[in-house]
Amino acid sequence: MHPTRRRLAVAAALLAACGGALAQSYPHKPITIVVAYPAGGDTDAMARLYAEKLSTRLGQPVVIDNRPGASGTIGTAYVAKSAPDGYTLLLAPSTFSIAQFVLKTSSSTSYDVLTGLTPIVQTSVQPLFVAASLASGIKDVKSLTDQAKKTELTYASPGSGSPMHILGEMFNRATGVKITHVPYKGVAPAVTDLIGGHVPTTFMTWGPLAPYVGKNLGGSGDGKVVPLAVADAQRSPLAPNVPTLAEAGIKNVEVAAWQGLFAPKGTPAEVVKLLNAQLNDILKMPDVTAKMAVFGALPAGGDPARLDKTNAADYHRFGKLIKDLNIQAD
Repeated sequence: MHPTRRRLAVAAALLAACGGALAQSYPHKPITIVVAYPAGGDTDAMARLYAEKLSTRLGQPVVIDNRPGASGTIGTAYVAKSAPDGYTLLLAPSTFSIAQFVLKTSSSTSYDVLTGLTPIVQTSVQPLFVAASLASGIKDVKSLTDQAKKTELTYASPGSGSPMHILGEMFNRATGVKITHVPYKGVAPAVTDLIGGHVPTTFMTWGPLAPYVGKNLGGSGDGKVVPLAVADAQRSPLAPNVPTLAEAGIKNVEVAAWQGLFAPKGTPAEVVKLLNAQLNDILKMPDVTAKMAVFGALPAGGDPARLDKTNAADYHRFGKLIKDLNIQAD
């Protein structure tokens, strides 16, 4: 064998051996899952659920580090720049794929959406709903569009460049109305202002809405929030009595959210494989799927390639939509 090739082969063997040794000893210290949004939202809640299960299974503490701001780009960029050793992870909603199309980034908020992090597993899919506060008097999609044509309305989202923001602008275009976007730093403050009457409508995942939705529509609350429609091809099993936008007469407006676990680029493949296997097992646990439903999520799972494909598909689809709809940060 040529000396240069021999040296390369030896180096590759040593690298593989080191990766294997790391995987065998991993984890030997606490793991941190970064959530780039405030505590109290659905991403935070599900991160804490997975962390509890992972800690039990791996024998090490798994802690949550909330780093909110700039539609999740601050926390995401932090993880992208962290050591690729499997001890700093990111549970990201699908805003991960698209926020940078809308926001002006800096060194503290920039990351490569397609190659800057290592996908581990897509943890969930989340249908998106159009909803209104009870105080607004809006009872269905027709009354929403009717009112929007007569007066200025606003809608809350968990941040500029989120799937909820894009859905709101798609709804505006499809119906010919102009409901003004009001971005928040996460779902929890957005829903707080919705039920407080500060914003009349929202485009949102089910989990934060359900505690305020009446039981007849699939929620557990007193009806302070009225779900008007789901932006999916079929009714959601989370709220089967809520019609689709298509049923309400608005065609081809379908957007879903998702969440996925990522690691810094360069994280050893054996560590990724271990975490993927652990999360796939966790996502099959009946108590986990029941709690996920409370948060408005359905389990996904699969190999890292599924998350990679989902991320890339949203990046390209929503990148085009953002340009076509001229969506900008508010």
